[in-house]
Amino acid sequence: MPAAYINDESEFDTLLATGSTMVVDCTANWCGPCKIVGPLIDRLADEYPDQAKVLKLDLDKNKAIAKRFKISSIPAVMYFKEGELSAALIGVKPYEDFSEALERLL
Repeated sequence: MPAAYINDESEFDTLLATGSTMVVDCTANWCGPCKIVGPLIDRLADEYPDQAKVLKLDLDKNKAIAKRFKISSIPAVMYFKEGELSAALIGVKPYEDFSEALERLL
């Protein structure tokens, strides 16, 4: 099942407040490299359904979040633990890089 999209900053803040381990793929429809990373994030969502919330965020619709976390290039995959940003991977990477970054938080 593909990773769900976060609708807005309010939903994002609510999710952060739960303190769950969270992976957020910052993406945009026009971004070519994002189309490569997207299926890898969907796979992460499939493989870690109970350990982490794996989500996507359209930065065109959520510019405030991009500004807040100083995201200047995408794809950017942010990793949160207990509401705090603990890692970010920028650019196209192999699936193992994304899964290993998540494993370190679990």
